[in-house]
Amino acid sequence: MRLLFIKMIVLFMLILTACSHSSNEVIVYCTVDQVFSEPILRDFEKETGIKVKAVYDTEETKSTGVMNRLIAEKDNPQCDVFWSGDPVRNSVLQTNGITDSYQSEQTNLIAEYFKEKDNNWTGFSARARVLIYNKNLIATDSLPQSVFDFTDPAYKGEFAIANPLFGTTTFHIAALFVNLGDEKAKQWMNDLKANGVVIAASNGDVKKRVMNGELAFGLTDTDDAFEAQKESDAVDFVFLDQQGSDIGTLIMPNALSLIKGCPNTENGKKLMNYLLSKETETKLAKSCAQMPLIKGTELPDNVPSLDNIKSMNIDYDKTSAKLRDIQPWLKQWAEQ
Repeated sequence: MRLLFIKMIVLFMLILTACSHSSNEVIVYCTVDQVFSEPILRDFEKETGIKVKAVYDTEETKSTGVMNRLIAEKDNPQCDVFWSGDPVRNSVLQTNGITDSYQSEQTNLIAEYFKEKDNNWTGFSARARVLIYNKNLIATDSLPQSVFDFTDPAYKGEFAIANPLFGTTTFHIAALFVNLGDEKAKQWMNDLKANGVVIAASNGDVKKRVMNGELAFGLTDTDDAFEAQKESDAVDFVFLDQQGSDIGTLIMPNALSLIKGCPNTENGKKLMNYLLSKETETKLAKSCAQMPLIKGTELPDNVPSLDNIKSMNIDYDKTSAKLRDIQPWLKQWAEQ
């Protein structure tokens, strides 16, 4: 009798959970800056009549906050679509059995390199890692040409990176570990520390410190760099590691995943179809200088084409695994 009572309670809770979601809504967890992503989601609402409920990451826990929430909700999914600022988080979720395969009509417009082979994630609109610098503090011909130049004593204490436990900095460091091997990557990180690297709270904090003249330069993303240029004539940026045998700069596409067992599957697919379009890529290019992945997308004059940037070779699955592996070491490094 007691067992039957427990089963009835569980059934009631499942029904209650199912009924708590409207049939005319879609729930998206998003790591992309709200100032850029929210207008696009509102446009989707206006065009489809489907209500969007969005959960955004904070700047300080960028990319990890909602990812960890999705992992915690695995057995009772509350989200339909995960919109990430890079594919590594989607790959982590795929490894945990949280993503579902979905091939949008637009998927074929995206190069194979920027999508998962079984359609657990699909990329669109990309950013790149760049060096942002203050022209009043350092001359263009004195700038580092590579991330590996940051260990030069001439730059001691004059530069910053964001906390490597969060956001695109984590992705960047993990990619370097995969490309260099653990020993060389750890040595480079330790050499950064010895050369007085400033660990900022976020990419936005790196931007702010360089704009304010607190530091000569730092690593950030193209969207932050373009925003800084709008706010200050003293700021400019360059792509690093662009010469012959250089490693290239990290290119980071947005990535979309449908969540397995999500409450609003069909609306989730409609949102993904909407985001994987030339129209969305044009909006992101204009609002935050993101570089389109779909050929023929309208590109503002101030946004570079990916065709003109030497990119780092990335294995997303290996980088995702490495990101998880090095977290304890990075935490120790950041707190020393």
